[in-house]
This record gives sequence, structure tokens and C-alpha cells, in this order.
Amino acid sequence: MTAPRIQKFEPFGPGGSAAVTGLAVWPEIPPAGLVAGTPVHRGHYYLEDKARGLTAGVWDCTAMTEKFGPYPVNEYMIVLEGEVTIMEADRRTTIKAGENFVIPKGLPCQWRQDGYMRKFFVIFDDPSGLAPEDPAALSVLRPDPRAALAPSAGPAPELLLSGTPQQRDKRYYADRTGQWTVGVWSSTPYHRKTIPFPRHELMHILEGEVTITEDGQPPRTFKAGDTFVVPLGTPCDWKSTVDIRKFYCIMQPKAEAAGLPAEASAKAGAKGKEAAE
Repeated sequence: MTAPRIQKFEPFGPGGSAAVTGLAVWPEIPPAGLVAGTPVHRGHYYLEDKARGLTAGVWDCTAMTEKFGPYPVNEYMIVLEGEVTIMEADRRTTIKAGENFVIPKGLPCQWRQDGYMRKFFVIFDDPSGLAPEDPAALSVLRPDPRAALAPSAGPAPELLLSGTPQQRDKRYYADRTGQWTVGVWSSTPYHRKTIPFPRHELMHILEGEVTITEDGQPPRTFKAGDTFVVPLGTPCDWKSTVDIRKFYCIMQPKAEAAGLPAEASAKAGAKGKEAAE
């Protein structure tokens, strides 16, 4: 049997617990980037696609305050323990355990963490080189799990082994290339055929559950509170028998996206997502 590609995120890393961590100590955070603290940080990658600049995993760190400056990557985070305050020029946002947020690449800000913190993360270090059109227009984003959603296109009919589901979506953020998106999605029950998954996607189930069967693996059921990642190209199906709602963080590669205006490339990415959801 081949090793599973779909990875369920564990709050303390593989096999870890509050008593015994499954996280490895990571290299020192350069003091030149800090204004307070001598932080020790640890982590584990559940997904690494270095060629596309994408990583996802779990991270923890002792207290620190970074220097004010442009945030170097796009990052989606779910806080598991502790809290962090993101200081911007004209606002401050504190995110606590159980909450999620996005920091867009290029946002002028300061990371202020007064104590221990642990989080799940997805980082997109966009290799296109595109800078934000107006950094001052960026801000910390906080997807609302109870947000009102708009109707969205469902799976292509030829992929379905069930009736057509009713699906809804609210996108909170798309990067400059349109490849990396964060939002909230819901669906009525449906069963989709096994296909090579067309994107990298982290999912955090808010309501309901889904059973996914990956080629060469037994079926796995993910329920409310679970966080997992399905890597690009993973052959798998999707079967839900109850309504489901989730946060998502998607990286859908498009070689042609580099250099495109955000609006055009985001529209292209949305079409690919809707066809296979």
C-alpha cells in the first residue's frame, strides 16, 4: 500500500500531545528582524511544494515582537493556542485561539506575540515577483465561519455519482496571480468520482462531515473540527451524506498566471475550482 497523500493536521505534530511534542526545533529567527524576545520556534510541514512556493503545517513559538515592515508572504493561519496582535499603521487586530486570519503579502505590519502561540498555517511565497498595487489598501482579513454565502457552480455533471448538489461560497482573498485563495464554502450532500485532485487545498470542516477515498487507502472520514490537506494530483473521490461547511485555502497552479492582473487570473482559477469541487 502506498503512503497516503492526504494529511490530517495534528495540533502538536505527528504523534504529538500536550505532554510530548511532535514538532522539530526550527532555525533561529534572525535577531535583526526582532524588537523584543529571543523566540524558540518549532514546526512540522504536512505539505511542501517548494517549486510553487507553498508550504503548510503546524508551528509554535515563544514570545516575540518583530520589526514593522511588509509581510514577506501570503499566509493563512488558524490559531490553536495563545494569541497574536498584528499592528498596522492605523489599526491593530488580535487573533485568539479558535480564530483564523489571512495576512496578505506586502501588508505593512508588525507581529506582536506576548506569550506562547501555536497555529496551523498555509504559506504561499509567490514566486511571480508581483508586488501589491497598493500596500496601504491591504489589511488583515478574518474569514467569518457564519458568513452569508453566494451560490456557486458545482461539479461537472460527468463527475457526479449522485444528484447535483447546491453549493455556496464566499471568497475572502485572492493573491495577485489568482492562484492562492481563502474563503468559506458549503454544499448539500453529493458523491464525486475519483479524479486526480486539481489543486492543493487545506480544508477545515466547520459543520457536517465528508468521507474521502484515496487510491490505495481505506476511506477516511473528516468531521467538524478536523483540518486536513489534499495535495495536487491526489487520486480521490468525495462523498458527503449531510450538509457540509468549511474554510478553505487553495493553491491552484496556473503557469500562465505570473504577470497577469489579479482580476483576470482569479477568474481563471475560479473556473477550475468550480469544475472539480
